[in-house]
Amino acid sequence: MELLELFFCFFQIGLFSIGGGYAAIPLIEAQVVDANGWLSVAEFTDLVTIAEMTPGPIAVNSATFVGIRLAGVPGAIVATLGCIAPSLILVALLAVLYSKFRKLDVMQNLLSTTRPVVVALIASAAVTLVLQAFFGGTVAGLDPIAVVLFAAALLFLRLLKPSPILVMLACGVIGGGLYYITG
Repeated sequence: MELLELFFCFFQIGLFSIGGGYAAIPLIEAQVVDANGWLSVAEFTDLVTIAEMTPGPIAVNSATFVGIRLAGVPGAIVATLGCIAPSLILVALLAVLYSKFRKLDVMQNLLSTTRPVVVALIASAAVTLVLQAFFGGTVAGLDPIAVVLFAAALLFLRLLKPSPILVMLACGVIGGGLYYITG
């Protein structure tokens, strides 16, 4: 039963994750944290961090992580298949429809109306991650180390355009050191 729940949970996420990985984050949170209680908010934030750092799409990495956590390797396989199955089906159907109807104005209008929804989903995910990183899930305690690291990384990335991987590694080392020193 748990494997079936995992499959259908991530099938829903895969089905409604229009706009890519960042747009899927609120959907994953709603299913994994709120609806099923498989992860806490702090664990979910760690999940998103790991899913972003590892190669591959965020939703697929999240499905694999949650699946392996709940039901081992079979859970990882089932959750991952559930996540990618809607995309496989929809892309096949859309390819046929698009090649047949691509010149119609209705098709172009349909595609352009999804843009604002995708932006809203990405913004929602960003707000959730920033609040968790800066406040640790509560509004009471602002984490000054997280805020300074965020600001420094943002400025560094925007002005000098280094490799994001190097910035993540540097922030991990600096943050780890600062958190170790401050206890």
